[in-house]
Amino acid sequence: MFTTTLAQKPGTLPLDLFTAIEDLKQELNAVILAHYYQDPDIQDIADFIGDSLQLAKAAAQTNAHVIVFAGVHFMAETAKILNPDKLVLLPDLNAGCSLADSCPPDEFAAFKAAHPDHLVISYINCSAEVKAMSDIICTSSNAVKILQQIPKEQPIIFAPDKNLGRYLIQQTGRDMLLWQGSCIVHETFSEKKIVQLKTIHPEAEVIAHPECETSVLRHASYIGSTAALLNYCQKVPAQEFIVATEPGIIHQMQKLAPHKHFIPAPPDNNCNCNECPFMRLNTLEKLYLTMKNRTPEITMSEDIRVAALRPIQRMLEMSV
Repeated sequence: MFTTTLAQKPGTLPLDLFTAIEDLKQELNAVILAHYYQDPDIQDIADFIGDSLQLAKAAAQTNAHVIVFAGVHFMAETAKILNPDKLVLLPDLNAGCSLADSCPPDEFAAFKAAHPDHLVISYINCSAEVKAMSDIICTSSNAVKILQQIPKEQPIIFAPDKNLGRYLIQQTGRDMLLWQGSCIVHETFSEKKIVQLKTIHPEAEVIAHPECETSVLRHASYIGSTAALLNYCQKVPAQEFIVATEPGIIHQMQKLAPHKHFIPAPPDNNCNCNECPFMRLNTLEKLYLTMKNRTPEITMSEDIRVAALRPIQRMLEMSV
């Protein structure tokens, strides 16, 4: 886990955090980038909200001096890789990622070395060190498009998400060697409870992120990235949706289609396991404090940054 050094005396937070954060944005010439899985308050104050691909593009294009990343560690790392001369802040350094953690760099290096003829395509949900060992980065938004540009005879390692990898094999017919990583949130959805929900809401469409397990995906009428799910529910005539991804996205769905009904897909037990515990470490209070104190800052060695930049640039080039 990462270590956060953020500290503030009790009772020193401003009463109006929204105004205070806006003032700090002006003072720092800062931009706030937020993922769809963040708390609604953070989404509402962000300058840009998106999925991993949209946020990578926004980070690559910003003219701000400071990037405040309301997301998880690998996302803020990506912003730093693309912006070495900018101050990149993350409200809580403990906001990691179970999927990124499931692919330790030393183990992945050995796995790659055992298959030297394979091209490495890594999902953006991985550490900077794993990105540095990759040939191309992808997201759930552009993975199919990228795979279609790779010669069919080229063997491929796909890391770290086995569920997304299986889905891509089905979609493209490519026989890829999969790293066996997964996301704790997308693996927790209960097929049984989704079927029960469908019985209660027979008109509801199940929409799902491809990180979900196959047993869940087979019930979905639409499978797509976070941004794709958001776009889909606005365009189709259906009025009710069971949403099999982190429920933070429902805030934007409800804002963009207020007349429709969105039901979060339930986890396998009675916990809040369908919420990403890492995403939810970021709060409006921490966002304010990280801007006020200019810390915690994302840093990495220049060797890792340069090596990780190349596959990210290839992704952006192949996503046009």
